[in-house]
Amino acid sequence: MAHQHHILDRRCWIFDLDGTLTLPVHDFAAIRAELGMAESDPDIIRFLDSLPAAEAAEKHARLIEIEYELAARTAAAPGAGRLLDRLHRRGAQVGILTRNTREIALHTLGMIGLTQYFRPDEVLGRDEAAPKPHPEGIGKLLDAWGSAPDEAVMVGDYLFDLQVGRAAGTATIHVDRSGAFRWPELADLAVTNLESLAEGLTA
Repeated sequence: MAHQHHILDRRCWIFDLDGTLTLPVHDFAAIRAELGMAESDPDIIRFLDSLPAAEAAEKHARLIEIEYELAARTAAAPGAGRLLDRLHRRGAQVGILTRNTREIALHTLGMIGLTQYFRPDEVLGRDEAAPKPHPEGIGKLLDAWGSAPDEAVMVGDYLFDLQVGRAAGTATIHVDRSGAFRWPELADLAVTNLESLAEGLTA
């Protein structure tokens, strides 16, 4: 319990967006198939970056179309607004690190009603920093906040989110609605919903 409160009391919170602050709507297997990827390759951005320039540009454009289509279908995850409101009232720094583009991330935040909690320059996408699990994005946010990794927590629903937190030296919180928690060695806390994080925050 003391360990949990030590993490929840940190003043810098970095969130993944899709599937963490939003309800999950991404069918990554279908996206990979549409882009011509092997089923076994989980890293869409790395695959696109490996292609010849013209083909990469075409498939990046299709990926952006898919991401906008998905943004129109999602909603805020239960507890997201309450958690962000509590963090805001506590004076915490909050940011987003996504493998999406910043433009689509801001569009998604508008669609789910959470724009007010994030400054645009504190939403980092794949064009602002090396994609997760590279820790560059966390480093940029912490530098902007004048903070250190031991003051921060990375919250996400997927392997890359936990890996990037570990690589940057922050605490990590795994949000897994299924309760399977596939990567326990990478998570300092594991929860099934954001509501439980909101409940655990001290005023």
